[in-house]
Amino acid sequence: MEGENSIEKGLLLVNKEETSANTTPLLVFTTFIIVSASFTFGVALGYTAGTMSSIMEDLDLSIAQVSLYHIWFAIDFGGMIGAIFSAKSADAFGRKMTLWLAEGFCISGWLAIALAKNVIWLDLGRFFVGIGVGLISYVIPVYIAEITPKNVRGTFTFSNQLLQNCGLATVYYLGNFMAWRTIALIGIIPCLIQFFGLFFIPESPRWLAREGGDEECKVVLQKLRGKEANVMKETREIMICVDATANVSMGSLFKKKYTRQLTIGVGLMLLQQLSGSAGISYYAGSIFELAGFPSRIGMTVLSMVVVPKAILGLILVERWGRRPLLMVSALGLCLSCIFLALSFGLKGVPGFVNFTPTMAFIGVLTFNMMFAAGLGALPWIIMSEIFPMDMKAVAGSLVAITNWFTGWIVSYCFNFMLIWSQPGTFSIFAMISGLTILFAWCLVPETRGLSLEEIQLPHANILS
Repeated sequence: MEGENSIEKGLLLVNKEETSANTTPLLVFTTFIIVSASFTFGVALGYTAGTMSSIMEDLDLSIAQVSLYHIWFAIDFGGMIGAIFSAKSADAFGRKMTLWLAEGFCISGWLAIALAKNVIWLDLGRFFVGIGVGLISYVIPVYIAEITPKNVRGTFTFSNQLLQNCGLATVYYLGNFMAWRTIALIGIIPCLIQFFGLFFIPESPRWLAREGGDEECKVVLQKLRGKEANVMKETREIMICVDATANVSMGSLFKKKYTRQLTIGVGLMLLQQLSGSAGISYYAGSIFELAGFPSRIGMTVLSMVVVPKAILGLILVERWGRRPLLMVSALGLCLSCIFLALSFGLKGVPGFVNFTPTMAFIGVLTFNMMFAAGLGALPWIIMSEIFPMDMKAVAGSLVAITNWFTGWIVSYCFNFMLIWSQPGTFSIFAMISGLTILFAWCLVPETRGLSLEEIQLPHANILS
């Protein structure tokens, strides 16, 4: 208790000083290098949406084998393995070293997929890519949040989602006419950009401070904020919080004082995946075919709209705030799923036969647009902000594992749910999206305009 009071007093004193938060070329370049791997994350997420039928044909796979491919060796299972070690690796070796490790897995995985002669190599490749993106999924939003000033943190962190959607758009479009092996090779390009770009960007100043590099922390902040910027306030804020932290175990995370942070972090990841995002991303082409809508046209249009919607989210995250944008995005997902449920429910009903394919197309299109604009990025942004420095490793691991495990379950069950009942499947997703609105309204705090250290202040009532 005394420690918490001393942190608050110290930060209140520091907050009286003026600070400068410039957006410098180095900050922009560093963010670009960090998020370049998000492009390959997007390619991995949408890889099977346009290539599934050709993969099944070339390797003679059944629906059950395809679902097993998504379970034991696909991106979600590999992602869980990566998520288990992501936060610990980022804390032990640094953000940069963890990203280098991730790129090693991603490059190896994409090469295995591109050169696969049988299903074993295909499975192994997807598994390796999964490990890589599992590491990336935690490190990227945390790394960006730790290097950016508070007034642009949300926008810069949202660029993670923007690059993911660029990857999704690319694979959605190229899947219409390009071989799945060639698309796998394209996934390597952003990995190489990041691998070599990491040599030219600084480590996270907060990680340096935690490792005892006080002077290094200040030097890095000065480079990121510009030569004329006054970084004394920000440096002191970081040092005050770091001095009061200690290494903690997973058991410490379940203390009463962290209940709300844990509920928010885990809850948002569960709701993000249970809204059906993984299934609809993986099987968008199959949904169009089931609805009777031309898959090639649907995937092409999807490739054209997800990026502009992500750009809109990037703009609105600092203007509206995290909480309002999250609720609007969840409302859009809810309405989209209702529309999809109606389209499949009315399929074959006289008078609606000509309209249901278009209704399904609008439903999938709107779902992807609203997901890109909010719920896709915001759980990761909020996760990177709400946990204190000493809890980030254990909390980040738990939250990331929750996300990947739930996505793994949804991606496996999705095909079987569609066989069970197409209207019922999307009705369930609509209800979960509606629950997300209520969850955000009741529990999710607004962190816009606050530094990572200010969010933890008891007097701010952000997390109390």
